[in-house]
Amino acid sequence: MDAKKTAETLHPLERKLLNSLKKYTKLEYLTKDSGMQEIEAMRALQWLQNKGALEIKKTETETIELDENGKKYAKEGLPEKKLLKEISASPKKTEEIKTVAGEELGASIGALRRKAAITVENGKLTITPQGKTLLEKETLEEKFLKLKFPLETAKLKDEEKFALDSLKTRKQIIKIQQKKEVSAELSELGKELLKTNLNEETIDALTPGIIKSGEWKQKKFRRYDVSINVPQIDGGKKHFVKQALENAKQIWLDMGFKEMTGQKVQTSFWNFDALFTPQDHPVREMQDTFFIKTTPKGTLPDQKTVEKIRQAHEKGAGGSTGWGGKWDEETAKKNVLRTHTTSLSAKTLHNLKKEELPAKFFALGRCFRNEALDWSHLFEFNQTEGIVIDKNATFANLLGYLKQFFKKMGFEQARFKPSFFPYTEPSVEIEVFHPIHKKWLELGGAGIFRPEVTIPLLGEEIPVLAWGPGFDRILLEYYKITDIRELYKNDIQQLRKIKAWNRS
Repeated sequence: MDAKKTAETLHPLERKLLNSLKKYTKLEYLTKDSGMQEIEAMRALQWLQNKGALEIKKTETETIELDENGKKYAKEGLPEKKLLKEISASPKKTEEIKTVAGEELGASIGALRRKAAITVENGKLTITPQGKTLLEKETLEEKFLKLKFPLETAKLKDEEKFALDSLKTRKQIIKIQQKKEVSAELSELGKELLKTNLNEETIDALTPGIIKSGEWKQKKFRRYDVSINVPQIDGGKKHFVKQALENAKQIWLDMGFKEMTGQKVQTSFWNFDALFTPQDHPVREMQDTFFIKTTPKGTLPDQKTVEKIRQAHEKGAGGSTGWGGKWDEETAKKNVLRTHTTSLSAKTLHNLKKEELPAKFFALGRCFRNEALDWSHLFEFNQTEGIVIDKNATFANLLGYLKQFFKKMGFEQARFKPSFFPYTEPSVEIEVFHPIHKKWLELGGAGIFRPEVTIPLLGEEIPVLAWGPGFDRILLEYYKITDIRELYKNDIQQLRKIKAWNRS
């Protein structure tokens, strides 16, 4: 489009800005000269750039200014220099120093010791030969404070950079600020536009008043360029992890499971004891579990159930000998952020009636463990839980349920290897292969609940298939994310561009 036709497309804000571009190029001056707000001027610049009339230049500079103490030392001198003068005649204890006190004394001693200007022996400060030399000449820091501020970091000489690094560690001597500057560079088309009549009035929209009065007949309409690029508009949508969670829930529902829900804060009784985890097991220690100290201890269920759990721990159930020792009710009452959703399975088994068998349940929710963060670990994560209570259930059924779920989640193959968990036997570890990191990812455990779990909670030994793989790791491959921490960083660009969940 030539300059004449382009001029006919100009918005009033663009016309204002072009008039100011005859004199200025920087955004701050363009804003003042045009009388526009900065956001209006920036929008006009972007429109003109879209039309090829100019190019927006953005630069970022780091500037240095003197802070409160810096201004003081520029006038009065650095406190370490005062300290050197005071001890130059004879060594002194810190409490005898008069010219420097408080925080300045400590900072001065530290600065002088780094330069080997003083020694500290038997509580006394003594000047060294190096200190006497330092006393006679102007230090780099003193020279720096005499410079004309503000300064640009990029323009500093080597010795000035050295002084800056030294002063940066000191309190309120200097302050560093990042300054962003926007300017415009006109193209040939932009220069041609400046020669057109930028003060010409045009109509942007018809109104009933203009039509009724006939005013539109004497006005010129602004030309609209329908081919020009416009900003991308992104529709609202659920967080991509939320999409995947809802899809996974639907998979379990389609497979005939009922959902289990419950609080994130649970007693140790349901989180550990009901699942036959010994009270001295390492998993209960602070490095793995978040205990809640600010709330009162939780309550235990009916005494009959409590006694059954006690017997399982102290003497065993279903032919086992238990863990031995004395089971403690107070330990079981401690509140924790649930370390797994299996606490919901224990509660479900406890409340299940015999006439409801066989039954299948699932849960999908947040769990918490005191993990070290890395590309595959979070301390707050989602887990998908499942149990099947059926007298005819087998270990082969367990692997079948898991394979079907992972297939629907997009993993054609998953592998299982023998493992150990306090509450299942036999037990397996579920793993899937990560194509980027080239390693198998551990998703969680599965197995058949031990009689020490089922007998106290159900009243008899019935096969209960159980699993609890971590859910967040399952999502990495689909979204092409190589670091699990990126699932929840809430970067707006990621949320706009990431694809929707479409597996079932």
